Order: sequence, then structure tokens, then C-alpha cells
Amino acid sequence: MPALRLLGRKWLAASDDLVFPSIFELLFRFVWLVLIALVVEVLIPITWKCQTEGWHGGAFVRLYLCGTLALQAVLMLLLAALAQQSAKGTITDVDARKMVAPLLLLKVLLVLPEIALNVMGTMWMFCEVIECSVNDKFSSIVIQSIVLFNWVQLALTVFGLFMVFDPLGSVNYDDMQDTPNQARHHRKVTGLWSRRFRWAFCWLKRDEHGKEAFQQVAALLSALFRSTDLVPSDVVAGCVLLRVRQKRETREMRRIQMLNDEEPIYTTDVNKVFSETPPWMNLEDALHYLRLSIAAYGWPYVLYRHCFTGFCKLAKHLTCCCCRPKNSIVTDDNCCLCHFAGVKYMSKLSADDIIFASFNNRVFELPFCVIADHDRESIVVAVRGSISLRDIFTDFTAGSEKFEADGLPEDTAAHKGMSMGAAKMLRRLMPVLDRAFQQFPHYDLVLTGHSLGAGVAVLVALKLRPRYPHLKVFAFSTPAGLISREAARFTESFVLTIGVGDDLVMRLSVHSIENLRTKVIQTIHATKLPKYRIMLNGFGYALFGVPARDLESTWRRPEELEANNSDDSDALLVQGVSTEAALVSRNVFARRFSTARLFTAGRILHIVRRKRMGIEKNEADEARKVRTQEPTYEMRWACPEDFMELQVMPRMLLDHLPENVHRTMQTIMDEKHTYRVTQVV
Repeated sequence: MPALRLLGRKWLAASDDLVFPSIFELLFRFVWLVLIALVVEVLIPITWKCQTEGWHGGAFVRLYLCGTLALQAVLMLLLAALAQQSAKGTITDVDARKMVAPLLLLKVLLVLPEIALNVMGTMWMFCEVIECSVNDKFSSIVIQSIVLFNWVQLALTVFGLFMVFDPLGSVNYDDMQDTPNQARHHRKVTGLWSRRFRWAFCWLKRDEHGKEAFQQVAALLSALFRSTDLVPSDVVAGCVLLRVRQKRETREMRRIQMLNDEEPIYTTDVNKVFSETPPWMNLEDALHYLRLSIAAYGWPYVLYRHCFTGFCKLAKHLTCCCCRPKNSIVTDDNCCLCHFAGVKYMSKLSADDIIFASFNNRVFELPFCVIADHDRESIVVAVRGSISLRDIFTDFTAGSEKFEADGLPEDTAAHKGMSMGAAKMLRRLMPVLDRAFQQFPHYDLVLTGHSLGAGVAVLVALKLRPRYPHLKVFAFSTPAGLISREAARFTESFVLTIGVGDDLVMRLSVHSIENLRTKVIQTIHATKLPKYRIMLNGFGYALFGVPARDLESTWRRPEELEANNSDDSDALLVQGVSTEAALVSRNVFARRFSTARLFTAGRILHIVRRKRMGIEKNEADEARKVRTQEPTYEMRWACPEDFMELQVMPRMLLDHLPENVHRTMQTIMDEKHTYRVTQVV
């Protein structure tokens, strides 16, 4: 950071990204040099005895061997200098690495003699043009291997240049600070991303709204990093630093709570948590409907959970193509009804209990099942979550659009992709519900879903509530950027949202991603470590966690981190930071991709893993430690504002997976009847 400028344009790499590639190539070329030196010692005397002297014989071979040996030595010195220069300074200290660009340019120019020498080696070893045979088997194998590996290395070099090539790299960063240039550059980047999507996901263009989704996601990606000079490795390093920063902030908060002797906000008492809620809000029913939400994922989830035995589990639920009834309740499944088999296996229901199942999966169109739940006398609509690329584009069509439903404020906005998904789903769902309630008129209506399915279920429920005023929604791991704040407050009476731990998606919204971008830039300016040290630390953190010493030693001035912890702070993290950091920190709301701020819907139950503690008691001058059997998890009622900041945590992806949400809730239910706190007298 900023991006490396070379050959008159900027690239998607920085001057401090070359430490590890240079070291790796240096080791590779060292082995190469040793082998070449051994071959030279063996073959140089033999070349004087070749059948032909001159450019078709010994002289040609000597030129190739000596030239390759010399070039490898020069490249090794160059790579050592490149690694040493690239490791200098912090991420923002570009002046310390001013020699990287000339050294890199020299290395690029040395590709030409390297190609020439490799052509000579190919002619000698593979084309039989040079009349100087090699009888030594070791030397022959080494030369052939070096020639082949050299071509592979050159191909990887070309591929690497392609990966870091920026099609808009000729634009100067300073020229983008003016508003007209910003808007023009934003349109160009949006068009570039849109073309990439159309090329990479060409099969999605056949969907009715495929091109619209491409354009929406392209505009989002362009807006997120508009007027920033970040490269991909900066974002990775920034996330590692944010992990350290957030752990430091958590430690400080716990210290303050201990000093103030504050009451813990989480509790392990399930009865206390649900003491003031309506009877339908309970973990037992929530666990039941979570199973139905997971069942909507169909056969891919069964194979994911049972990699080796999944087919055997599905086999007895499959339907032969010849035996499939003409008036099937299942639409858009394959000939053997594999999705339907997965639903039956995971829900433990018979085919007669499934009123309707649609597995049509398009952009803005989600599969769903309508189930007659006779045990709880309800008609259950289970909406599938994200499992395909089409679902990902629905997720990332994250702009806001006006959402209208009876009882909501006029200015209500909702997630555009989910809103369009809810509208499409309603057209297919309404006739099915009419038939279902004609058959079971005294049943209640329940909607449920996980992740994307939870968001769509909430929006569908808002549309259906005037017709079914007693409906209920059980939503699991609902995305943060779903609906306006007043509308989210309106849903608290009929929507129960359950989230676990550090779930990424429950904190994922356009607003939180934009705040993450701002904090990444600020945190990068606050660190005193070079990027290669940050990357090495990141591997260590992933394996062993963040050590306490790094919470302070990572920063230039640790005390200034708290002063800049607010989203709307105009203060900069350090004095004298670059124009880029000032630009991103200043007037942040004027640069939002979405003007409406969206929140999670419903009454939110947040469950976290409890740190087990030992109890020490002193009796009769003798101290003993007793580890009590205590619940594994604790919980509290949270508000949507608690999920507006992305947390870089080790379990942020794992806590979102449906099987982990199910395991957590199942553990709570089991421990509710098993664990009792023991006392030591």
C-alpha cells in the first residue's frame, strides 16, 4: 500500500508483497545453481571433444552452460536484494522500499535472456540440432529437468503478471480525488467487474435477472474500494491486524467490567431467558424448526455431512424415473427426485407430510418446502439458504430498495436481492397455502429458514401477515443487512432470530463491510510491523491464537486505538497519515453504497460458548479446586445494533454453519436436563 507502479501503470500488488515470492524463488534457484555447477564441471571438458565445434557443437553448449550458470548467479543476487528491500518499513512506508521498482524492472528484463538460454537448452536436449551428445546420464537428466522446469517457471511468471494486472492501472490515484473523476472511474470499474462476471459465470446469463445481479454486485464491489489504493494483500494483512485490535478491545472491556463489578450480560439459565417471552418462543420448538430448515438444503447437504455414506442414506428415499407420479407435488427436481429424498431423510417425514416442494434455483429465486407438521399442528414453510453460486449473487445484491407491506412505515427499505426473492416466492407459495389450509383449516402458519433462507422467510412473512395474523417465524443466522430499523422492531412480536457466537453473516451488511474497509485502512496506518511479519503472525494466530504480548507490541501508539474506535470518527488513527486514510475517515456516510441502514429482524437470541471456570475454596487451612459441571453455552437477548460491526474471529465461518447451530441448541437442551451446579461445603 499503495499499489506498486511499474512500466507506467499500477498493479494489483504492493512493493512489500515480494518477500515470500523472492525467498521461495531464491531457494529454488539455489538448487538449480548447484545442479548446473555440477553439470558444468562434468560437461565442459567433454564439449571440447564434440563431433562439431562452433555454433552447432561444443561452442553452443559451452555458451548455454556458462550463460545459464552466470544468469542463475545474477538472479540469485537480484532476488536476495529484492527480498531485503521489500521487507523494509511498514506497509505505508513506501519510501523505505523505493529500490523495489527498479530491481523488479531489472528482473523482468532478465526474462529475455532467460528465454533465449532456455530455447538453446531445448534445441540441444530435445531437437537434436546440436551435434554434441551427452553420454553422462545424470547430466542429461539434470539439463532436461532444468529446461522443463524453466518453461514452467516462465509460464508461472506470465500467469502471475496476468493475476496482478490492473486493466485500469494507467489511472493515477491522485487524479481520482476529484468527484467527476471518481464517478468516471467508478463506472469503469463497475463495467469491468460486470464483464468479468459475464465471462466467468456465463451460464447464469440465461437467468431472468442474471445480468441485473451482475450489475448490482459489480457496483457494490466497485463502491467498496472506491478511491482507495489497497491491494488484496493489504486487505488480508488488515484483517490479521483487526483480529489483534479486536482482541485487545475485548480484553479492555472485560477489565473495565471487572473493575466496575458489573453484572454479566449473558446467563446460562434458559428458564430466566425465556421467562418474559410468549410461550411459542422456546428452544425446543426452535430446534424442531431448525431441523426442517436444514432439510430444505436437500441432497447436497446430506453428501456434505456424510461424504462416504451419503448416497446409501439417500438411496432408500429415491424415486425411480418410471415410478414418478405425473401430478407430483415436487417441481424442478431431477428425474430421481434427489432433492426430495434429501428433504425426507433429514426431516424424518414421509412424503405424505410434504405438501409441496419447489427446487427451482435461479438468481433471486430460492427453493422451499411446504410441510404439514401434525405434531405441532402447523403448516411449515422452510426456505433454503445459500448453497449455490446463484444464491451468492442473490446475497450480494445487497443494495436497499423500498419494501411495502401492511403495518410497516412508508419509508421501509429492505435487502434488494432478498426482497426480489420474497416476491418471486410469494407467487408460487400463495396457491399452495390456500390448498393447505383448506385441508388443515385449524393449523397455524410457521416460516423458517437459515441464512439467506431466514432473510427471505422474514420478508415473506411480512407480506403474508395481514392474511395470516398469527403466523410465526423461526429464523436462524439471519443476515444483518435485511430491513430498516423500525420494520425490524415491528417484527419482534412474531419473529425469533437465533444466532451463535461470532457468526459472520449475522454481522454482514453493506454498512459493516464499508466500516471494515475504513478500519482496515486505519489499522494498517497504526501498525509498526512490516507486512511479511504480519502475514507470519497471522499463520501463528490461526494455529495458536493471539499471544498477549502482541496486543501492545503491534502498534505504534496503542493508546490511540480507543480514540478512533467509533464508526463516525473524523479523527485519524495516527498523525501525519496519508491522504487516503483521511479521505476514507472523513465524511464516511456521504460515500455509502446504500443510503438506508439495514438491520437484523426479529427478537434476537445470541448464544455464545461459555468459558469454564474453576472454583477455589479454602476450608480448614486447605485449598481445593473443584471444577463444576456447568453449562457449555450462555445466552442473552440482543438488539440489532449489537451486530453492526464485523468481527475477525477464528470461528466466524464455523459458527454460521447449520450443523454447528443445531449442535449448539441440542447441547443446550441436553444440558438443561443434565447439568446441575455442585457446591463444595
